[in-house]
Amino acid sequence: MTKTILFFLSIFFTLTCLAQDADTDSLKKVIEQSPDDTTKVNNYILLSRKFINTNPDGSIGFTNLAIRLAKDLKFKRGEAVALKIKGIAFYTKSLYVESINYWLESMAIFDTLKDKAGVANIQSNISMVYNTQGDDGKALEYLFSALKTAEEINDSLRMATVCTNIAVVYQKKERTQNKAVDFYKRALAIGEKIHDDDIIGSTTVGLGEFYMNMKEPKLDSALYYTFKSLDAYKRTYQAPYSLNNLGQIYNKLNQFDKSIFYLNDAYNLAKSYESQNDMALALVSIYKTYEKKGDISLALQSLKQAEPLAKESKNEYCLKDIYEGQAALYAKKRDYSNAYKYQYLLLGIKDTIYNIEADKKLQGVQFAFDIAKKESQIGQMTKDKEIQQQELRRQKMVKNSFVGGFAVVLLFAGIFFNQRNKISKEKKRSDELLLNILPSETAEELKATGTAKTKSFEMVSVMFTDFKNFTQASELLSPEELVQEINHCYSEFDRIVTKYGIEKIKTIGDAYMCAGGLPVANSTHPLDVIRAGLEFQEFIAVNKAERSAKGQPFFELRLGIHTGPVVAGIVGTKKFAYDIWGDTVNTASRMESSGAVGKVNISGTTYELVKDKFNCIHRGKVAAKNKGDIDMYFVEFEILS
Repeated sequence: MTKTILFFLSIFFTLTCLAQDADTDSLKKVIEQSPDDTTKVNNYILLSRKFINTNPDGSIGFTNLAIRLAKDLKFKRGEAVALKIKGIAFYTKSLYVESINYWLESMAIFDTLKDKAGVANIQSNISMVYNTQGDDGKALEYLFSALKTAEEINDSLRMATVCTNIAVVYQKKERTQNKAVDFYKRALAIGEKIHDDDIIGSTTVGLGEFYMNMKEPKLDSALYYTFKSLDAYKRTYQAPYSLNNLGQIYNKLNQFDKSIFYLNDAYNLAKSYESQNDMALALVSIYKTYEKKGDISLALQSLKQAEPLAKESKNEYCLKDIYEGQAALYAKKRDYSNAYKYQYLLLGIKDTIYNIEADKKLQGVQFAFDIAKKESQIGQMTKDKEIQQQELRRQKMVKNSFVGGFAVVLLFAGIFFNQRNKISKEKKRSDELLLNILPSETAEELKATGTAKTKSFEMVSVMFTDFKNFTQASELLSPEELVQEINHCYSEFDRIVTKYGIEKIKTIGDAYMCAGGLPVANSTHPLDVIRAGLEFQEFIAVNKAERSAKGQPFFELRLGIHTGPVVAGIVGTKKFAYDIWGDTVNTASRMESSGAVGKVNISGTTYELVKDKFNCIHRGKVAAKNKGDIDMYFVEFEILS
């Protein structure tokens, strides 16, 4: 294992830790009681940073609130910072294309603000994605751009961190390792000048590893820089790594007592920080020293102690060293039963590592494809815009050429077109009113024949929603405010169902009903309706947070979905409405009433159709009114393919 990737993420990590000391509950109370101003935006950002590592989805929720408020306030800097943090949260979720998109948005705003430090920061962040995906060329392109920007504004800290990250990329390949040394030393000089221990520590660890792992190691230089890193890190959570490296260097020097001394120190310090991964790494290094010293029993003891720690920290590469070491040591002891056991485990962990590496390569290919696709879309949009501009110029020329000749004709034609337009507008208005009541296919049938036939659909997905605390909220709102809030929610629901091609059936008070797979049958309706349901809950959660922060009453939502056959048609002759009937509708209603606030509750029938696309939690068989026990599931999130 090497520290290089950790160097590369060091500045990234500091971004995620800025608000770790903030008291989350007190910060939330401050937000709830504060007006909608720039301070509130900054507090949302603080909360989003707090949750990046532990709950990236929660972090994204707070950045959304920050972005929305910043846009309303025209607070560009706040919007840029919130977009940056949102990109980091998506990076944490390994959604790299999304993270780059948000960072590019953020960088564009920083650019308009002439904030070069912000631009350099984003460029450095984007380079991390390309480094993660193994695209060193693109990573270096962004890093050198960030370095140039940092040099222009004489930002020493940014220059040092970018130089360190450039060194990390160069250190990965043997032919560029000398360049890595140059950039490490450049960063180190800046770190010493500004007295920054983090920069000094990360650069000297890198230099120490470089000299330790050369084909012909320079162990004096390795010791010099590693001791320097230890002095910079002192007794921090990063010190165990430096101590571990010291133990390895003394092992190479055959000074086994010193090696064991520093490795035990690394283990004990890691233990005090409850870092199981660093504890396991120290024990593996101890095993190697004892093995080289010829003490097989103590070497085995170290590996046995390391094994559960490596499993707990899910370090497959460390487990590979442990299994490989135990297989070899037991073979030396002629304990072939255990040797075979650990050789078998070694083969298994190698398969796991192979699969991990294969997945990384596939992810890299997918990332490159997605980025290329995005760049192609942007290029096509630019090209289309140029074509449109050319066409407009051509049309303008034609118009100017003929405008004189047609002036008289247009005068007389205007009277005719004016009358025709009036008729057309009235027809359009009546059509829009009809389409607002009925699905387009049913409306066209009604206009053509004067009637609309009832139709049976073998498979549709029906969703019911209901505001749980509607009565309590309505008691705290005036009638006008109540209608306004319901309209606000239902308008957003209408937008979402339109987005997914779902048919809104009706609303009854605080209940909303819609269905997918009609009036035109399709095979995607279970997926479409669940996606809409998840967006319903997301919107209600954000709306609740905003209203709660203002001390206003809020709604909470239950919703349920079931899939099955229905009959659909028009009811009545006056104020007619498109409606659906059948047991599927009744079961969907029971899914809603048996659901829970904030959750998307689906039936077992719907689950069987979507189980490969969504992560769901089985609730077991739940009693539903007049329906008996029904298998129900809560949808957690969509599985990204």
